[in-house]
Amino acid sequence: MEFAFDLSAAVAVIATLLAISSLDPVHALLYLIVSLLAVAMVFFAIGAPFAGILEVIVYAGAIMVLFVFVVMMLNLGRAAVEQERRWLTPRVWAGPAVLALVLLAELLHVLGRMPAAAGIGEGTIGARAVGAALFGPYLLAVELGSMLLLAALVAAFHLGRNE
Repeated sequence: MEFAFDLSAAVAVIATLLAISSLDPVHALLYLIVSLLAVAMVFFAIGAPFAGILEVIVYAGAIMVLFVFVVMMLNLGRAAVEQERRWLTPRVWAGPAVLALVLLAELLHVLGRMPAAAGIGEGTIGARAVGAALFGPYLLAVELGSMLLLAALVAAFHLGRNE
């Protein structure tokens, strides 16, 4: 399981660096999603499948919905759609696709071995333990994160409205 952890951590670091250094927002978003999936794979490798599933649902799903919401708010028109068609060639998808395939193969390997060995940690971490940790010693961090998301939602609303 240490190999799965190391490989997914390396994919997460590479994808994050590519997301930061990418000049095109669509490319950066693709690498960011691969990075979030790699972090979820790290959770699976250490024996925390609930945290991994939450990572995929909350972060990768929310990022995609947020991106679609911003594109809908901007309403760039037909010229932007044509420009995006020219930019989104198969070569653009090659990097994120290769990293995602590495993560998929690793996920299948880890899930195939999950019942035999729980991973790096002592055992699997259930939903009750995650909830107790989030609303126990980390309650302030959870509340600060929710306030940050609320501020981002209000800012997005004010930036996107027509006057």
